[in-house]
Amino acid sequence: MTIAYYCVIVAILLPTLTVGLAKFSSRFLPKDNHNPREFLAKLTGWRQRAVWAQENTFESIPAFMAAVIIAHQVGGDQQTIDTLAVSYIVLRIIYNVLYIADKALLRTLVWTAALACVLGLFFA
Repeated sequence: MTIAYYCVIVAILLPTLTVGLAKFSSRFLPKDNHNPREFLAKLTGWRQRAVWAQENTFESIPAFMAAVIIAHQVGGDQQTIDTLAVSYIVLRIIYNVLYIADKALLRTLVWTAALACVLGLFFA
């Protein structure tokens, strides 16, 4: 497996980290697991932003996965593919931190850079 394929696995796991912060720092109890979306919808502040970061990350994963697969299938330069994939992961981690910290402008800039990595994979 290539580094880029490992990055796909990491991307799939990233949303779990942000929602985990929201749940387990706000007294999420086993009884809440019967209706976790209702529980998460009631969160406020940085915990709410962590949930939103999770949702945005889920939205970005399909494009990233497709880009990685397509880059491999068309025989793109492996070093370029790996570099763009790792960059995407690093940027998405930074994005989540900025989202939770409520740094909107910086978050948007980082989101744009991560999108550029996805688009770059199509041309790698």
